[in-house]
Amino acid sequence: MTETPTAEETAKVLRSFIRDDQLMTMPKAGKKRQIVLEHIVQSFEPGRRYSEVEVNSVLRPYWSDVAALRRYLVDAQLLERADARYWRIGGQVDPS
Repeated sequence: MTETPTAEETAKVLRSFIRDDQLMTMPKAGKKRQIVLEHIVQSFEPGRRYSEVEVNSVLRPYWSDVAALRRYLVDAQLLERADARYWRIGGQVDPS
């Protein structure tokens, strides 16, 4: 995404698409989808490698179609995949 969304814009998008930590519907490709995916990728620890089973376990509470969600996260350059392992490569990182 070329332009960083404001905190208000992010909050509005997340309220529209996520309820009780579940993704209600996937936004169409674009800025809103990127905001949702960047929120979800926060569930992954930077620097840690995950098996596909572990990734599915992290994603399942958000949305039942974990294969599509994994693909969206990789396509959005938030997760990387190689040798059946996944790791986080994008999204904001809390410095604390």
